[in-house]
Amino acid sequence: MGLDGEASAGNTAGEKARLQALRNYAVLDTERERAFDEIADLAARICETPIAVVNLIDADRQWFKAEVGLGVRETPLETSFCRHALLEQDRMVVPDATQDPRFACNPLVTGEAGLRFYAGVLLKSPQGHAIGTLCVLDRAPRPEGLTGVQTLTLEVLARQVMTQLELRRALHQRTEMQERLDLALDASEMVGAWDLDLVNDRVTADARFARMFGVDADRALAGVPLGEFTASIHPDDRDRVAREIDAAVAAVGEFESEYRLRVGGEDRWVLARGQAYDDGSGRAVRFPGVVVDITRRKTVENELAATMSALAQSEARFRAIADSMPQMVWSTLPDGFHDWYNARWYEFTGVPAGSTDGEGWNGMFHPEDQERARVRWRHSLETGEPYEIEYRLRRADGMYRWTLGRAMPIRNEAGEITRWFGTCTDIDDLKRMEQGKELLSQELSHRIKNIFAVVSALVALSARQHPEARAFATALRTRIGALARAHEFVRPHTETSRPTVGSMTLHAFLRALFAAYLDDAGAPRIVVSGDDTVFDDQAATSVALLFHELATNAAKYGALSHDDGRVSLETAFDEDRFHFHWTESGGPPVEGPPQRRGFGSSLAELSVEGQLGGRLSHDWNPDGLKVFVDLPATALSRRRHALKAGEAAGGGMKPATLPRVDSTETETLK
Repeated sequence: MGLDGEASAGNTAGEKARLQALRNYAVLDTERERAFDEIADLAARICETPIAVVNLIDADRQWFKAEVGLGVRETPLETSFCRHALLEQDRMVVPDATQDPRFACNPLVTGEAGLRFYAGVLLKSPQGHAIGTLCVLDRAPRPEGLTGVQTLTLEVLARQVMTQLELRRALHQRTEMQERLDLALDASEMVGAWDLDLVNDRVTADARFARMFGVDADRALAGVPLGEFTASIHPDDRDRVAREIDAAVAAVGEFESEYRLRVGGEDRWVLARGQAYDDGSGRAVRFPGVVVDITRRKTVENELAATMSALAQSEARFRAIADSMPQMVWSTLPDGFHDWYNARWYEFTGVPAGSTDGEGWNGMFHPEDQERARVRWRHSLETGEPYEIEYRLRRADGMYRWTLGRAMPIRNEAGEITRWFGTCTDIDDLKRMEQGKELLSQELSHRIKNIFAVVSALVALSARQHPEARAFATALRTRIGALARAHEFVRPHTETSRPTVGSMTLHAFLRALFAAYLDDAGAPRIVVSGDDTVFDDQAATSVALLFHELATNAAKYGALSHDDGRVSLETAFDEDRFHFHWTESGGPPVEGPPQRRGFGSSLAELSVEGQLGGRLSHDWNPDGLKVFVDLPATALSRRRHALKAGEAAGGGMKPATLPRVDSTETETLK
């Protein structure tokens, strides 16, 4: 399956080289490893995405060395985002896959996975071959993409993945080389032997020793001066080796040295070991020994040293990124013992390094929040559930600031928690901003409520001055009162001012909301029929905003703008869904969708899709507007459903569905 959709994998020199570079790491289909798992987890955390993957692109599949949020180790290449990333220079970002022609029809986008956002950085071998990506994915689009810090972090982590792969390969090669060396030593193919006659300066050696030093095997067997052998020692090592030989001879002791041989323009490392023997009078006369070719071992050691150095540099860069983050980052052992914080924690709290290890962190919280935070943390440790809580954290100046704490566990192959990683984010300014916005909204809403009261009072005063208009004034005040009650449901509230729907049914709620739209005879112009159900205040505002907007538009532009116009609102259960059918008739002809969307229409859509988790659609029928609303059956009574779900989880009961109100008659507004 071709990476570019045109050429099949393996039929080009470039693709063959890329696949060979991947297989040289000997990593495909290996077990999970903590080092890679922690990189994926940190990438998901820093980029704030539910999914992160260390992804390696094989010929016909993508295989995950580490993954967070997927639960699988490989997927077909046909649905891969990352195969497109291989065509990019260094990275690829897809803000919204539904808007990208490369992915709009991808099953991972259109199917149950529902992927929308993708950001990946290439994993490149030292030779420049792209073998995979470190990527993060989200089920929600991100028009803004990643932040600068998130992009830099992803690039640093991608380099750390390659450093880990290089280290892994070096260790694998070292093990392999050692095994080969052992076999060679057993067969004496890489070991040469010598015997030096110190009295006559004659070295006799076997053929292997002779070949290592570039001396003719027959002459070496017969014996040649020591100088013919030492002449092959690398110039930089020759004087040192001579001193070591002299020292062993003088002490009539052991000799051991590693040095380079230069034969035929090629340098090779050898390990020489020998023992000087005397003639009984203390004078050394013989010096036999063996020499072993250790070139491969030295090569692996040098490569390993270089890899370890690169790893240390990568680790330093990683810590620099962690310490430069605006969030406080921390980590704990599986039992919750805090053993690491980044620099931002100590900068914010002003405490000495190490003073908040273990359980010391809880003392940094506001006294009123400590027990709540401790209980929530213990719950996460016992259950493995993600940790999330808002609390007040003491800053270095002694002030407490609101902070959002989050943590996720890292698990091994057996599902056991091996470590927790968490962050603390200062949200004090955000909370103050939200409180200010809420106060302003409540003040504006309060003034609107007062306007309703003033207008109603003025109408009543005018009616007393003009008795002949009393009937008109009474009807007008009734409509103003109904609008005020509808506004009471949709206006911003505090916890104390929030209207309590209680046991009110959906139809009763709508009856109260539409009371302002009765005709002159008091008959309803909006007829509600179908299945009724219980209703709570968590859904009241969203439903009120939706139907207040529909009724207002109908009165201004639609069916209710004509005297004979009417609206039918049908409600119905459909298994685990609940439907609303709004149908207008008797109004002016509908010419089509409006040229622009107003604030009210946007607010209605947000109420349905954002707050209630449903779908909203319009049919601009010439005979009258039709609106269809599809909601989860639990959306209108979320508190009741949450309580029932909790009981079901604790007692083995089946989760309760939204209860119906026992009524088969059509309900109308009265």
